[in-house]
Amino acid sequence: MSRQVETRNVVVTGLGLVSCAGEGVEAHLAAYRSGDGPRTDSATFAPYPVHPVAPLTLDGQIPKKSDQRQMEPWQRLGVYAAGLALEAAGAKADAALKAAMHLVVAAGGGERDYAVDGQILTGLRNAADPGAYLNERLLNDLRPTLFLAQLSNLLAGNIAIVHGVTGASRTFMGEESSGVDALRIAQARIAAGQLDIVLVGGSYNAERPDVLLIHEMGGYLSKPSYRPVFERAETPGFILGSGAAFLVLEAEDHARRRGARALARLDAVASDRTKRRDGSVGESLTGLWSKAGLAKPDAVISAATGCAGITGEEREALKTLAPQVPVRALGDLTGHTLEAAAPFGAALAVALVAAGEAREVAVTTVGHRRGEGVLRLTTTGESA
Repeated sequence: MSRQVETRNVVVTGLGLVSCAGEGVEAHLAAYRSGDGPRTDSATFAPYPVHPVAPLTLDGQIPKKSDQRQMEPWQRLGVYAAGLALEAAGAKADAALKAAMHLVVAAGGGERDYAVDGQILTGLRNAADPGAYLNERLLNDLRPTLFLAQLSNLLAGNIAIVHGVTGASRTFMGEESSGVDALRIAQARIAAGQLDIVLVGGSYNAERPDVLLIHEMGGYLSKPSYRPVFERAETPGFILGSGAAFLVLEAEDHARRRGARALARLDAVASDRTKRRDGSVGESLTGLWSKAGLAKPDAVISAATGCAGITGEEREALKTLAPQVPVRALGDLTGHTLEAAAPFGAALAVALVAAGEAREVAVTTVGHRRGEGVLRLTTTGESA
């Protein structure tokens, strides 16, 4: 005899956002409302534009200079945004609460030592035995501490060190899908009664020659200048953006007991990984839309990449799933932030609901190579 498992409502009580749009919820809502294009740097890495993060006063969330120095940019962005989320949730000064708080992070790998990479590549040109030369250089030229600094779970470690979030943590890798799954796992565990409160999010540093090289080799970058995501048919691809987004997810009854305001409810996070073929993205989004329980959203926030084929499929699917509903592309607000894309979409949806500008918001994420996701966020009074 099967036993029906009761699920708890999952609410969002804190948001932390930094990107090219600025710092904090209000800056991102202003960018959302304005419809203007994002701040873009087309010169530093020409011909590849990027959306650089707005200047931050790191001392506000990372007070120790020694902590700032030992972190790479993507870690600093994540730790900073995590601090903003904790502050907004009224949790930053509550040591006992943070000790019980779990942490779920979506992150890629760290940055490379460009000087060493350049020396190795230059030497390979004239090496008598390229394979032996490469192995020798990798063994002798790369510091062990450099490898340690690249670990994806160091973001979670630095959040624990700086902010005292010392519950269990897990880090997801896997480009856009990792952000979807970070939210999915956090939401599901709270709903199932396994956890009461989770800090979840991701960060990305786009201002790196190595990631631009990697994505250009795959043919994924749009250049030489910014165009809106859904208007890139002639120059398909994404423009990377630096930023970080963190959310405090909490069981509704737990938030009520500690007097925290519930900004919105995260009702569902549905994910898929289809084998890409013509029409597969549209089919996946249609199935996920139903699985997420979306009815009549007031807005759709899309993490569409601008890549050829899949972006057009997503646009056509949304015309059917949400006719007449305004669709706003994250790439036109923050740039494409890969692992942090789904957390950014969720956070902006929460901000719209909390501001009274929407009762139900859909967030879609279609990875540039693989993975699809759909989120449903509603006011705390809506039925799940």
